[in-house]
Amino acid sequence: MDNNWQYDYSNGYSQQPYGQPASPSPDMGLGQPEGKQKKKHPGARKALCAVALVLVCAMAGVGGGVLGATLMKGSSGPVVYKAVQNDTDTSADATAASGDSLTIAQIAEKVGPSVVEVTTGGVQTNGIFTQYVTEGAGSGVIISEDGYILTNNHVVEGQSTVKVTTSDKKEYDATIVGTDEKTDIAVLKIDASGLTPAVIGDSDSLVVGETAVAVGNPLGTLGGTVTDGIISALDREVTVNNQTMTLLQMSAAVSPGNSGGGLFNEKGELIGIVNAKSGGSDVEGIGFAVPINTAMEVAEELIANGYVSGRPALGIQVVAITDLQTAMQAGVSQLGVYVQSVDEGSAAEKAGLQVGDLFVSVDGTAVSSTSDVTNILDQHQVGDTIEVQVVRGKQVLTLNVTLQEKTNSTAVQPVEG
Repeated sequence: MDNNWQYDYSNGYSQQPYGQPASPSPDMGLGQPEGKQKKKHPGARKALCAVALVLVCAMAGVGGGVLGATLMKGSSGPVVYKAVQNDTDTSADATAASGDSLTIAQIAEKVGPSVVEVTTGGVQTNGIFTQYVTEGAGSGVIISEDGYILTNNHVVEGQSTVKVTTSDKKEYDATIVGTDEKTDIAVLKIDASGLTPAVIGDSDSLVVGETAVAVGNPLGTLGGTVTDGIISALDREVTVNNQTMTLLQMSAAVSPGNSGGGLFNEKGELIGIVNAKSGGSDVEGIGFAVPINTAMEVAEELIANGYVSGRPALGIQVVAITDLQTAMQAGVSQLGVYVQSVDEGSAAEKAGLQVGDLFVSVDGTAVSSTSDVTNILDQHQVGDTIEVQVVRGKQVLTLNVTLQEKTNSTAVQPVEG
């Protein structure tokens, strides 16, 4: 029986389409997007046929009163706090820092100020044609006093407006610093000071069975909700939206709207960014979180560069045509994975890839889904040259593409079709 995980971002399409449906390209029927289209986020609307993750929001906070500050990236980077040992302090905060457990109530009180509600709005594309106004809600975790916030990529991807509400009910306009689809991590920035950042724990030191507390914004309306459970498993490989991630599994209850929040240990330290749960109606107590060590490594890159450096890219947007109706709408005669757009100056453009090309193979591996393309790229490095076979008209072409570094404008962007 196939697993059924789904993203748990509370969002939905409005009733009215935005503007007119995109018109098909005269060459092959795949509409050229204005700017860079993003794939839609299913949230709680439907279960993905592969493995879909439900993202949840949990509050992060100060688990110990004795803190050490470290710069994430260079002297100008945000200050991120970690708990340190102090055997001479007998306070409750120091007890947590020295290894003894807090109660769930104490954890909730400590981490509450570090968790935020995230609301978004934007225009997204349903399939490859009609555009809709979207609204959504998720969660986030403050990681610096001056307003850097961790959340999930799927919470903010493709959104034109992002707002953050802190635990004291103050609302801020947020800037998207950077996003990473591969790990489902994003960083936001708000113009604020004196915030309470979460104390960063160590996800590599976790063991199965220890306490896990999630604090978040379920249903997009219940900010500050606290649930508890245990770490159920480590290093779970889960796939959603054609991305395979290695996640923590936990039993704390999570719901749509929790996406982007924090998972905390018994000392109130942030150990994960909650991002998925089971979408099955007969399954309970199965949720997932991005390990905090992974999330912070990615956050450091996003803050420094706006993207994660060193990853290879083609510089294209691809779309999977998976049924005859969509093929007819797109004006193509074959099912498969097509090039929908090519970034100007990208490796793909230099190699001769064009809009409308139908993938046959990449690097000798047959392509039948968008994940095939991204999985092959993950096996290579920047500067590698790979062979790409495509069908164009009645010809099968073989092109050699020298991979470039993935930036915000060169990632392979899959679109559901």
